[in-house]
Amino acid sequence: MPCNNGAKQADRLDAPTRTALLAQTGLIAAIYATLTFLVVQTMGYLSWGPVQFRISEALTILPLFFPAAVPGLALGCVIGNALSLGVTGPLGWLDVVFGTLATLLGAIWTYKLREHTWLALLGPVLTNALIVPAYLPLILAGLGFYTIPFTQISMENSYGLMYLFGVVCVAVGQAAVVFGIGIPLATILRRVLMPVQ
Repeated sequence: MPCNNGAKQADRLDAPTRTALLAQTGLIAAIYATLTFLVVQTMGYLSWGPVQFRISEALTILPLFFPAAVPGLALGCVIGNALSLGVTGPLGWLDVVFGTLATLLGAIWTYKLREHTWLALLGPVLTNALIVPAYLPLILAGLGFYTIPFTQISMENSYGLMYLFGVVCVAVGQAAVVFGIGIPLATILRRVLMPVQ
């Protein structure tokens, strides 16, 4: 029987890599979930309303550096949003499912376009801006908000207007966090991970 030492060596070399990826995924998920939970508990409406300033979204820059950030951010989003159901109520399950979808798609976009930082970071902004406002009116109505925030326009029979309002507001909040906090964080990570020689 022929000996395939090359395959055995590759398996041994891949094991630590798989372990490291799993550890990175778990660490990123834990940090994202913790930040999401803390922000929802402390900032209330500004973390789950039409304009969302979730500090955890600054971590959406991590796929620029780590492939493990793609599943890590998605898992962290599931956990963070599930932990926040006490604030958002049962309709918050929409955020657990579809918010996670937006985070996953944004993370994939960022990873795929990681060579072009600014373009890559548009991914989380656009995916959240397009997906979250599709279900946000249901959550807001479930929490007793019956007019489009900051206006007197009734959400009843105004889904299209509410969606457009949500796209703009979510995009503004997401962009503020991703570009305002995420870009400086990416700059620091670049210096730490890729020191000048």
